[in-house]
Amino acid sequence: MMLAFTTLNGIVAPLDRVNVDTDQIIPKQFLKTIKRTGLREGLFFDWRKRKDGSPDPGFFLNQARYQDATILLTRDNFGSGSSREHAPWALLDQGFRCVIAPSFADIFYNNCFQNGILPVVLKADEVLCIMKDVFCTEGYRLTVDLGDQRVGVDRGPGPDDPGNGHLSETVVRHRHHDGVAYRRMGAEHVL
Repeated sequence: MMLAFTTLNGIVAPLDRVNVDTDQIIPKQFLKTIKRTGLREGLFFDWRKRKDGSPDPGFFLNQARYQDATILLTRDNFGSGSSREHAPWALLDQGFRCVIAPSFADIFYNNCFQNGILPVVLKADEVLCIMKDVFCTEGYRLTVDLGDQRVGVDRGPGPDDPGNGHLSETVVRHRHHDGVAYRRMGAEHVL
């Protein structure tokens, strides 16, 4: 059973691709199970492996710096294609609790909520800005705060939170599962 969260602070892994469909997230040969576990080996399988079956060291999941990532940062139209629930299951089995992208396919978006993953929508330029920082900074972390509907970079202790650190002045568009429209929250983006 997946534990709910109101705040998630985690390492961010970058998937710098647009139009990632569910067949790419988890190929059909891994759909023979109805269990929600054991699918991480199939996650992005065709991109993780070279033609000879060896791991592709250039793919992010094969790099040690992203092994403990809990937030996946990707590009437009993530999760398009068929409606297979195995796609969020595989992401969850890998340890991802949140996927951030400029847009999601509708069925995948809803399947995320049904399976314990939070899909967060940011503007494309915000995603690209964060993506650049992720590539340049090993161990890059974001905090997703559901209560404040904010996504931010932990900047260390701040005047209002001397103990645990604070989020930078950033807030993003986030669509609630209850259907509330996208809306801008808080200050300008300064990530």
